[in-house]
Amino acid sequence: MNNTSDKKVELLIPAGSLEVLKVAVDYGADAVYIGGEQYGLRAMAHNFSIEDMKEGAKYCHEHGAKLHVTINIFAHNEDLEGIRGYMEKLKEVPVDALIISDPAIFTMAGEILPGVERHVSTQANNTNYGIYNFWYGLGAKRVVSARELSLKEIREIRDNIPGDMEIESFIHGAMCISYSGRCLLSNFLTGRDANQGACTHPCRWQYSVVEEKRPGEYFPVEEDDRGTYIFNSKDLCMIEHIPDMINAGIDSFKIEGRMKTALYVATVARTYRKAIDDYYNSEEEYRANIPYYMGEIGKCTYRQYTTGFYYGKPSSDAQVYDNNEYVKNYIYVGKVEAVDESGFVCFMQRNKFCVGQTVEAMSFDGSNIELVVKAIYNEDNESMESAPHPKQQLKVDLGKALPVGTIIRMCTV
Repeated sequence: MNNTSDKKVELLIPAGSLEVLKVAVDYGADAVYIGGEQYGLRAMAHNFSIEDMKEGAKYCHEHGAKLHVTINIFAHNEDLEGIRGYMEKLKEVPVDALIISDPAIFTMAGEILPGVERHVSTQANNTNYGIYNFWYGLGAKRVVSARELSLKEIREIRDNIPGDMEIESFIHGAMCISYSGRCLLSNFLTGRDANQGACTHPCRWQYSVVEEKRPGEYFPVEEDDRGTYIFNSKDLCMIEHIPDMINAGIDSFKIEGRMKTALYVATVARTYRKAIDDYYNSEEEYRANIPYYMGEIGKCTYRQYTTGFYYGKPSSDAQVYDNNEYVKNYIYVGKVEAVDESGFVCFMQRNKFCVGQTVEAMSFDGSNIELVVKAIYNEDNESMESAPHPKQQLKVDLGKALPVGTIIRMCTV
């Protein structure tokens, strides 16, 4: 094993709510990144109030994890005063790092929150070691690499920046078709600015060509019975290439997905946690377990997989996904909130399931436990044959008590 540092690589997991933050930590995150109710690039996520941030920071720190907060919009004049007030409020939260794109916000953070690390977002288009050294000179602890970089380029950056400067790179999740995520499509087509956190994801839409003098007559860009999705990228997945990522000198592996479900976050966090730990224990063990990692990561909702730009510029068929549908083989049943005196698990139901069906409990150690639903009871202790209503509080006899925080899922194929 050819590690570049004695320090183990960080696993950085997204969370769009307090519930998902706790899931991320429970399933192996070294750090969690979140957005507040303003000034992040995921305005449609549930996001965090200051009080939620306090609770989230407490949970992270009690479990040995860190909390990073995004303030990564590109600010307009009218944003600056509000951002300053927001940072003043963040003094109440023991945040470990801020993720920032805008130089004005970066400077403001150094003045108002001098004890908090500043990390430069991928949105800042960080494509060469000169950029890294520029931000380091201004006080940045970490810079997130542009998604357009190859591993060879990242290794060159590592070799030309200070040893105590950190590189963070995406290892898994959705990819923007635009340059480092700085997209104008949403603003142009709908008036909602992606760079202010309001992206409508027009890259996932179906497109045809219309000739100027023949309005209403649509011509496909290429023949396909599903239509044409010319901007729609496959999802990044580098779990088979962790040694190459580490040997490139990357310090933090970042998972994309602040709008994803608790099931998605649990699945990617647990799988990447095991893959990273297996690699540091034994590269042979890691390679032997690759079929397991791919099987588990395939239980997420995803849009086929690609290695992105890490091994050079990808061909169009390697990068572009030919429809806008997700692969979805498992559904989220619930997360164990308590276990009663009878050993029944108590949780809020997220999708329909029935007595007699087999569900799967996701153990924190990476193993899965298949269990048959023996009985379902509602809040009034009434027996039910099925649980069709989302967000209903249930008590379920699975024949086994499960630890609090365990995610329960069910195969749909």
